[in-house]
Amino acid sequence: MPPCINWLQPLLALISSPLVTRGHHCPPRCSCADHYTVDCSGQGLTRVPDEIPLNVRRLVLSNNWISWIPSDFLILYSDLTYLDLRNNSLSYLDPVTLSTSSGLVFLDLANNNLTKIASRTFMESRNLIKLRLGNNPYLNMVDTDAFLGLTALRELDLQRNGFTLLDVRVLEPLRSLQILHVEGNPWLCNCNFAKLYLWLTENQHKLPTGMEGIKCFLPLNGHHVPLSLLSEDSFRQCRGVLALKDYIIVIFSGISVSVAAIVTSFLLASTVNCFHRLSRGCRGDQEEGNQ
Repeated sequence: MPPCINWLQPLLALISSPLVTRGHHCPPRCSCADHYTVDCSGQGLTRVPDEIPLNVRRLVLSNNWISWIPSDFLILYSDLTYLDLRNNSLSYLDPVTLSTSSGLVFLDLANNNLTKIASRTFMESRNLIKLRLGNNPYLNMVDTDAFLGLTALRELDLQRNGFTLLDVRVLEPLRSLQILHVEGNPWLCNCNFAKLYLWLTENQHKLPTGMEGIKCFLPLNGHHVPLSLLSEDSFRQCRGVLALKDYIIVIFSGISVSVAAIVTSFLLASTVNCFHRLSRGCRGDQEEGNQ
């Protein structure tokens, strides 16, 4: 081996050693069972800790007081597959935060203060298999395309939230879904619930507690009844009920038809009047010719 190589080896080792150890450095107040796991649960943290190793694969931040996640948090952690943020104080999930989360397989956001899942939040989470959003008592709204991109998702937890209604279109992109938890929500049994009821009936094999474990609130008498006691006939009065969008279409169509009828009548009247004048003119010319 050339002498220059013998001289460079210790120098390269000295330079590279801080970089290598940085990858295995465990943040303060956290524990690291191995080089790829960081557990910071139950440490009273109010923010995501600094100095998390870049090669982390399993990150546990549960049982803290974290109220927000930086939108660029996941950019550096391309190896992260498991993220546990349950039992914190999160009230909002920025869609930009998960735009670089293509490696995530498990995400737990249960027991927080989320109120809404915004449009296209999980657009880039194509490898996510398990998503927990349960026990967020103020969560009562999910945009129709919020779960667009979750093509590999097998388990979705929406139990014990604040849902009275859920647009069935929210569930349509989840073509790999095998388990769905929706029990414990204050579902309102009205005409807006009818489509979701039919979807749950057709997919009750995906419900761990079955239709028996899901109850809805009857607005007439205030009672809660299991969905297993209902049937399609329970919503038969809704078949002739129009949604707001339908009313808008009907009104717009009516206005369009009225305007078209007025224009047509005006054109017809103008045409008749023209023919009438032309006929009178022809008769006048004929009388003059006879004289």
